[in-house]
Amino acid sequence: MHIEPGLIAPVKLSLAAATAALVYLRVLPRWLRQPRLWVRTALAAVFFSMFMQAFHMQVGPSELHFIGAMPVYLSFGYLPAMLGFGIGLFLQALIFEPQDMVHLAVNTLSLVIPLTVVHWRFGKQTAELNWQRILKLDAVYYSGVTLMVAFWLSMAEVATPFSAWLQFAASYLLVVAAEPVMTLALLSVFRVLRQRPQLPRWMRVCLDEGRWSARV
Repeated sequence: MHIEPGLIAPVKLSLAAATAALVYLRVLPRWLRQPRLWVRTALAAVFFSMFMQAFHMQVGPSELHFIGAMPVYLSFGYLPAMLGFGIGLFLQALIFEPQDMVHLAVNTLSLVIPLTVVHWRFGKQTAELNWQRILKLDAVYYSGVTLMVAFWLSMAEVATPFSAWLQFAASYLLVVAAEPVMTLALLSVFRVLRQRPQLPRWMRVCLDEGRWSARV
């Protein structure tokens, strides 16, 4: 989902940065008022970074990543996930790919906007999760990610063939098929941990997204 450096003009990058700043400034006061979200955000950033580094490859005009969006979102919640995505991308650019810092806002929006759509459309529902429901969430989310990449490519200085974007979008079918397994496994582990009476209080606070329970 990374947009390669040099494809988007500086003026458009500035607009993307301003948009990303507004998105985060809108939720930052609520996040700051809830200290229990701070550790969750750190955990979300760690898990997201590990998922991103575990598997990535160049496909067409962008990169295929195992993002782990639904495991992170369903385990830690919306605000920790969206902030964790931004922190994780920043650390990835800082440590591994300094050239990606230029497109930090673009790549962040590509992940955060689809997450926001999923959250506001499905996140308030309290039904128990099963693999079919998680598959639906993944399908909606990664459709959004690929559409965001299409949006950025449409603004690029160099034209990208539609067939190249289609190749990239189709590659995410692998992620949509595989990620529910990881999601169910992670949620099941966290559910078992929550049931342990000797679990430290700080860890219980991190894992208290109680409305989400994995059920095969």
